[in-house]
Amino acid sequence: MNGKRMRHISRYRDIAIALIRHGFGIVVKEIGFAQFLSFPQRLFFEPKKKDSKTVGERIRLVLQELGPTFVKLGQIASTRPDLLPEEIICELEKLQDQVPPFSFQEVRDIVQEELGDELENIFRHFDDAPLAAASIGQVHQAFLQSGEKVAVKIQRPNITSVIETDLEILQDLAALAEYRLKWAARYQIRDMVDEFSKSLRAELDFTMESRNAEKISNQFWNDPSIYVPKVFLEYSTKKVLTMEYVDGVKLNELDKLKQNGYNPKSLAERLAKAIFHQIFNNGFFHGDPHPGNVFVLPGEVIAFIDFGMVGRLTPEMKYHFSSLVIALMRQSTDGVIKAILRMGLVSEDVNMVQLRGDVEQLREKYYGVPLNQISLGEAVNDLFRTAFQHDIRIPADLTLLGKTLLTVEGVVEKLDPVFSIFDIAEPFGRKLLKERLHPKSVAETVWKRVSDYGELLFDLPKHMKELTSLIKRGRLRIEIAIPELDLFLKKLDRISNRLSFSIVLLAFSIIMVGVIIGSSLGRQSTLLWKIPAIEIGFGMATLMFLWLLYSIFKSGRF
Repeated sequence: MNGKRMRHISRYRDIAIALIRHGFGIVVKEIGFAQFLSFPQRLFFEPKKKDSKTVGERIRLVLQELGPTFVKLGQIASTRPDLLPEEIICELEKLQDQVPPFSFQEVRDIVQEELGDELENIFRHFDDAPLAAASIGQVHQAFLQSGEKVAVKIQRPNITSVIETDLEILQDLAALAEYRLKWAARYQIRDMVDEFSKSLRAELDFTMESRNAEKISNQFWNDPSIYVPKVFLEYSTKKVLTMEYVDGVKLNELDKLKQNGYNPKSLAERLAKAIFHQIFNNGFFHGDPHPGNVFVLPGEVIAFIDFGMVGRLTPEMKYHFSSLVIALMRQSTDGVIKAILRMGLVSEDVNMVQLRGDVEQLREKYYGVPLNQISLGEAVNDLFRTAFQHDIRIPADLTLLGKTLLTVEGVVEKLDPVFSIFDIAEPFGRKLLKERLHPKSVAETVWKRVSDYGELLFDLPKHMKELTSLIKRGRLRIEIAIPELDLFLKKLDRISNRLSFSIVLLAFSIIMVGVIIGSSLGRQSTLLWKIPAIEIGFGMATLMFLWLLYSIFKSGRF
């Protein structure tokens, strides 16, 4: 047992017991975790043979029992429908930060240490009771000395060390699982843990959340219908975040919305446009726009809060996503496949025939269905899930985008059941495609390609030298792989047959023309041995020509 496990043996034991208690004893046994349990514990926590709970429910219970780190990781994992089955995703979405608040004295100590002054000198008033308590921190209402009402988010004491310990253990578990379990290796558990860990560590730094809020605020600086609360940077650090207090009606409080005279249909359209503006125009979007994070202010102004989870899209990712949306609207299988292949990291072993078949099957699911009855988020997540099944890895920000779309659709559906999010997404997608074809954009793309090829040309002598060295040493290996080889050979065979037939027809036609011209110049009869050769030849050429046309337009068997 290495030093890492000795240091955290108590936590390893907690994890093993939690897994066994909820019916995952076989996992504990196969990854060698039974060593952390005493003999009585192994007997007492034998896995139950019958359990009415689903796998997803039991996973959720394990994560809840193991505390904040695992709850947060479960919440992050719920944004990856491409990696996890739908039934598990549904359970992970139910994970709540069910933790008690920490004491006001600890709040005072953290705020004073972080901001470098007494609490009373910074705030005119600071509520003792928190507005909300979560795994990473809790929020208090307060008033600055200037009289401005603010929400102050304070990080939970020692949470960073707790999370780092758990992440260290999780990485060890993932390595063990990949070594001992085939399914864990196939799903690349270590990469998943690394990805989730990166997201969780980002949430521990409140300065990143303040930057996220500022970026999204800048996206709507000239749009009075969207509001992002102000961040007070002078009162914010890595562990303390002070933002303007938002006092409005939550989007899921339909009765209150109607009492205030708000139009739900107008709010649905405004929210959808705001999200797509972030996605297509800026490539930086709110990653968790659930009703608790979106408020309505007087004048039907949409206000966003909580910017701990955001998504980032490169210009290429934006373009490919817009291509995917257009292909989905046109129900174009080729367009969908092309967009997916450009979005993700494609394995060399991907079976294009099976991939095309699965996409066609998905197309049938939505074929003939009116767009206002199709969930864009569900369609996108279905495609990402299919891509993962074919070892095409979709970037995490794109899968977060799919989750965001599902969340927004759920909100707008309650506001306006007949609302079509496709109608809002299409203009943004088309605008992005047009911008991509603008002469300036084309010129920039061409220049980038020329620069890339210039660098390649500059490095060519070096690469040629390395290649020559490999050839001399006899270490050069050539491996040729052609996807869809059978289909390729069949098409090649058809092309060669048609080409041969065309050449024969051309040669016959030339001969017939020669006979006709020769007989005309010599003023001789076209009869050969009393046979009308030209007429028969013309008839044969006509039949061959018609047969060639028929074979071309036939279903590809010639």
